Amino acid sequence: MVTPELTQEITKLHAEICSALADPRRILILYALAEKPLNVSEAADEVGISQPAASRHLIILRDRGMVTAQREGQSVIYRLNDDRTIKALDLLRSILADNLKNRGELANSVMQTR
Repeated sequence: MVTPELTQEITKLHAEICSALADPRRILILYALAEKPLNVSEAADEVGISQPAASRHLIILRDRGMVTAQREGQSVIYRLNDDRTIKALDLLRSILADNLKNRGELANSVMQTR
């Protein structure tokens, strides 16, 4: 049953997490940070985007609590805040792969009946 509490929780989930994952480059940054902490320039290189773009994406991820930032000397080092984020992304990727496989099988069966 959809309750006001569930509606409020889903609205907050969308505002804080789903919106942060709306750009594929931010997801790629999260995967890069799962490997090791990075500064902005390193994140930009890993993902293949400009340093200003990486900075903007990292700010969004930080503001949503998905990454943490810590000053180390002249650099700011970003780290993944919660490893469950990658587990959730991997699960979503698995669902996508299964959906694509099922669509492919359906397309093949339609083509074979022609």
